[in-house]
Amino acid sequence: MSGYFITLEGGEGAGKTSVLQLLEQTLLEKGFDVLATREPGGIEIAEKIRHIILDPVHTAMDSRTEALLYAAARRQHLMEKVLPALEQGKIVLCDRFIDSSLAYQGYARGLGIDEVFAINQFAIQNCMPDLTLFFDIEPKKGLERIIANKDREKNRLDLEELHFHEQVYKAYHLLVKKFPKRIQIIDAEQSLEQVNIQVMKKIERFIQFKDYKI
Repeated sequence: MSGYFITLEGGEGAGKTSVLQLLEQTLLEKGFDVLATREPGGIEIAEKIRHIILDPVHTAMDSRTEALLYAAARRQHLMEKVLPALEQGKIVLCDRFIDSSLAYQGYARGLGIDEVFAINQFAIQNCMPDLTLFFDIEPKKGLERIIANKDREKNRLDLEELHFHEQVYKAYHLLVKKFPKRIQIIDAEQSLEQVNIQVMKKIERFIQFKDYKI
């Protein structure tokens, strides 16, 4: 693969989606070939799985079923969209990837980070991100943003209690320690413009280190 795989991670209301749009525009203006996508989703099959997973009606969904559905959507998205783009030398920006499963299902759902990682290794076959940006914001503040944003998609995860989101937050910090070279922290409690500046600095440093001219 000749491209670069960059993922954005964080809890609910961290602002990843908004920053992703700004980031894509900034990199395109700098002359880079960029593909922006999301998980679960990004392609027709994965979007259908996304609807099943996040539909607020599906409160009876078992935690293992949830983890397997995420892995299935990830596999199809990877094969159909991400890998072809990387092979074409593109910078792939993805809103969530494997770390979300490790944090939400592995830790917060109590399935085990190692166990969920094994499920996903079968799905991704060692295709890990080159760089992951963790949008760090206190869960309570993130949820307050969701309530204030009437245009945001409301999903099944929004029905979870604060404790669940606090567990997700704790899991992400554990993952930062587990993968310190890959995962970089972004202070997501600042304004959208300030967060975007942080993100661009991280990416510029990463690309320059990889001998990519920006």
